[in-house]
Amino acid sequence: MQGGVFRAGRYEIRYASMLDLIDTAYGVDADTVVGGPAWLETDRFDVIAKAPPGTSPETVKLMLQSLLADRFKLEVRKETRPMAGFVLSVGKGKPKLKQADASGESGCERQPPPPPNGDFLTIPPQAVSCRNMTMTDFAASLRGLDRGYLTSPVVDSTGLKGAWDFDFKWTGKLLLPLAGADGVTLFDAIDKQLGLKLEEQKVPMPVIVVVRVNQKPSANSPDASTALPPRPPAEFEVASIRANPPGASLGPPGGLQPGGRYEQHSFPMFIMIRQAWDITTPANEEIPGAPKWLTLNYPLFDIIAKVPESAIASGTQIYTDDLHSMMRALLEDRFKMRAHYEDRPMDAYTLVAEKPKLKKADPANRAGCKLAPPQLPRDGDITPPPFVATCQNITMAQFADQLQTLAPVYLRYPVVDGTGIEGAWDFTLTFTPVPPGQLGGGGRNGGGKGGPAPAGGGAAGVASDPIGGTSLFDAVEKQLGLKLEVHKRPEPVFVIDHLEEKPTDN
Repeated sequence: MQGGVFRAGRYEIRYASMLDLIDTAYGVDADTVVGGPAWLETDRFDVIAKAPPGTSPETVKLMLQSLLADRFKLEVRKETRPMAGFVLSVGKGKPKLKQADASGESGCERQPPPPPNGDFLTIPPQAVSCRNMTMTDFAASLRGLDRGYLTSPVVDSTGLKGAWDFDFKWTGKLLLPLAGADGVTLFDAIDKQLGLKLEEQKVPMPVIVVVRVNQKPSANSPDASTALPPRPPAEFEVASIRANPPGASLGPPGGLQPGGRYEQHSFPMFIMIRQAWDITTPANEEIPGAPKWLTLNYPLFDIIAKVPESAIASGTQIYTDDLHSMMRALLEDRFKMRAHYEDRPMDAYTLVAEKPKLKKADPANRAGCKLAPPQLPRDGDITPPPFVATCQNITMAQFADQLQTLAPVYLRYPVVDGTGIEGAWDFTLTFTPVPPGQLGGGGRNGGGKGGPAPAGGGAAGVASDPIGGTSLFDAVEKQLGLKLEVHKRPEPVFVIDHLEEKPTDN
């Protein structure tokens, strides 16, 4: 899901599941929504709505609740159930918070990392600035800041009333081993910087029970498209491009800054093109039609641009497809780039049954596969921590459809279900998320151009990677009794028709 921001009379959410919409409308964590049909987490919707300017965030939530009840016939009830979670409470001393003046918007906003000053090895902290925030809302939003630390919802037990202003920073869970002695856990940051305490325990927790909901919304009114506030074209309002000299070093990661300023420094054109057209081929593979001067790290450019307010999803977040459209427009305008897609016979995978090891699903569970947050590697362990996907009440067609999302490093193109297995199933899949080129004995390149097909047309010859662990192909075969077979089928391939090496003048 992206969005959920109300501005200039327009409210927009993209790619939201019904579970996302319920979370947003009722201000709850996904794990506290129970019941409901199997499709609650799989079907996706876009919501674009109009409301009077100046409508408060709480009123917007009520409007979304009414929309779901009207258009999807959603019915829910509230209960309290004991659930695993985290409790936010006051620490031993006085809380280090500033009473808010209740003006301005309420929320926590991520801050951009500090300039690296030439040191790209230092792990920058995650920094958040919270304004006009109640402790109830802060507890509800905490899990979204770093799910590596918080695997369950957070409940407010501080007893603090009113709204508060505060800042804090910590080291992301996955980056903690790299930060060494400079690393600060989220729990330590909340304790030492805010004077609060965050502990894991089982507590009675309010939940939302889904009683009924329709899978398809009622039809849009005929005048909806003209009545909604117009959405401006997804282009930068203004952009400056400056070429870096040959031999320049790659710059640090950039992105959207507060106020709509977008910056990238020493940014490779190759990466710019891949992002703009959402190209998923391996980075070391040439793009058909690309000029000889275009390489992975040359040429490099500095880009400073202004993003339209309509394209900002929230804070320093931008709608992904809008950013891609802006980059495409920039390349087409300033570098006279022209490109197209064409279908070519490519290696892609089909999921087939061998000796299935599947358990009949519990129909009470919602359909879907969830990846557990990876564990931190142990000292001296060079094997990347495995990914664990837990799938419940899922059909083989749904599983095949989700495989590329679960393991994009292995699968360039969507997987087709050829198992012939009916019904829904429960199972767990554990695999190592390493690039296929590291797999001993032929990891292939994800079912794409240039990778030799496994012997016999399947993935049986794929071995575990040299640094340990289990490939996706081995995991599917040995753990599930299924198989990923490679076949030639028409798939879209990105082709460059024309590209100038130097941009037009600013």
